[in-house]
Amino acid sequence: MLPVLRDARDGDVRIGETVARLPDQFGLSQDQLAQRVPSGQQTVFGNRVSWAKSHLAKAGLIDMTRRACFCINDRGR
Repeated sequence: MLPVLRDARDGDVRIGETVARLPDQFGLSQDQLAQRVPSGQQTVFGNRVSWAKSHLAKAGLIDMTRRACFCINDRGR
């Protein structure tokens, strides 16, 4: 969850931008990034990043600014 929180430190960010930036930090291969959840609707990595964002919001560390966007708040800093 910390990489998602760090990605929002510079202000409002879209979840899709976060999903695009994080694979380099983890050194994930294209095969790993291509894996899909059982429904096939989303990648496993994108799903995990979205869940991390949800947990950070429930913990009160980020604010949901608009659809698919979030930013770190004072508590998250």
